[in-house]
Amino acid sequence: MRHVTRNLAAAAALAAGGAPAALEAAIPAGLPWVVQPADAACRTQLELAARSGAVTPVTLISDGRVVSLTFAKADLPERAFLPIRIDRVRYSNLVLRQPDGVTGELFLSEEAEAALRKGAVLDIAWLAEEPVSVSLSGSDQGLADLRVCGAQIAAQARARAAAEAEAKARAEEETRREAVVEAQLEAARAQAAAAEAQRRRVEEEAERQRRLEAEQRERLYAEARQRAYDEEAAARRRAWEEEQSGYYRAPQPRYPTYPQPTYPQTTYPYRPW
Repeated sequence: MRHVTRNLAAAAALAAGGAPAALEAAIPAGLPWVVQPADAACRTQLELAARSGAVTPVTLISDGRVVSLTFAKADLPERAFLPIRIDRVRYSNLVLRQPDGVTGELFLSEEAEAALRKGAVLDIAWLAEEPVSVSLSGSDQGLADLRVCGAQIAAQARARAAAEAEAKARAEEETRREAVVEAQLEAARAQAAAAEAQRRRVEEEAERQRRLEAEQRERLYAEARQRAYDEEAAARRRAWEEEQSGYYRAPQPRYPTYPQPTYPQTTYPYRPW
């Protein structure tokens, strides 16, 4: 009953055009502005509450240059220009859908960020099924801390990324240099292998030529020996034939002649018969 009475009193103050302090009193206070470093930025979380008590968390992120508000919402268009209200004043900002399809990022304009620093209550009507709000108590110092932290973390991230890029470039250069050296060595090895193969081919060709020449010499020598043998045999045959031919051409006695024996002559006296 006391809670209902407090809400009715706040509604009456709002209807009467009360000060922003009355409006802030009617909105549940959000979490303290706790700034936490992330990968390349800093963030702080706010919890926007509806009249029914449902809580919708959002996150303010800064890299030192811009401040954005991220949230989860289904059926979010790829690009949109959506409003937020700070102390009932409308500020429209660009919203981009992230690659996951359910996360959106609202980039605060300089005017909206300035109002967020000095404002008392943040209202967003389209974020949930019913309008949600959060108190901006402490937002001035919280946003300042968020930007300073984001700038430092982003600078560290950029330095780390530059160092990694430089290391990667050195590694790639070293890899390219090693590849060039390896290619040169491979070319030298291929050239040496080609020269060795050419030398072996020349030696094999020379050896083959020597074998052919030796075989040619052996063949010529064998042919010469065969000719000499044939000529010698032919000469012997001709000599034999000439010898045989002369033998048969000479007059041969019909019978062989033998030397006549000689007897001593004896003189016998002649006697008449």
